[in-house]
Amino acid sequence: MFAAENGLKGDQRLEAISAAIRVVPNFPKKGIMFQDITTLLLDHKAFKHTIDIFVDRYKDMQISVVAGVEARGFMFGPSIALAIGAKFIPLRKPGKLPGKVISESYELEYGHDRLEMHVDAVEPRERVIIIDDLVATGGTLSAAISLMESQGAEVVECACVIGLPEVKGQHKLKGKPLYVLVEPSGLDEF
Repeated sequence: MFAAENGLKGDQRLEAISAAIRVVPNFPKKGIMFQDITTLLLDHKAFKHTIDIFVDRYKDMQISVVAGVEARGFMFGPSIALAIGAKFIPLRKPGKLPGKVISESYELEYGHDRLEMHVDAVEPRERVIIIDDLVATGGTLSAAISLMESQGAEVVECACVIGLPEVKGQHKLKGKPLYVLVEPSGLDEF
């Protein structure tokens, strides 16, 4: 569900977050309107609003793990984890973690990829939120859910800063709630 549909309609923080995200046409290839969150990170107020909204949502849900999807989930996840008293688990691309890992494959528009995490990163019955910057098809988040559940963790919700219009109305992903702050800008230019 989008934050505006969940009690934050008209919230100026959402407007500030949306305005702080730069749209880069034709990147990384023609026809893509890339949602660049680096400009959000440069705007300390909008970045703080982003973290604050997620913290307000999760602070009383007894979350013990915030799992961040490489790489942009790493920019939001640790701050949220610290604020709610949870540990942070990085979900990495193949070959980036030392030691024993488990992995989950997922489909991309043109191929496959995998997410990995350390086998001892999460304990059975720990309550998890998964964070990423953007949800398009849900493939990456679905792989993250599978990784957590394979170790007996309970995925409470997936959270993203940006959600493509295709996910609007899609309140669940693999049976798990999906929470999105804003819709992307600039999509009507193509």
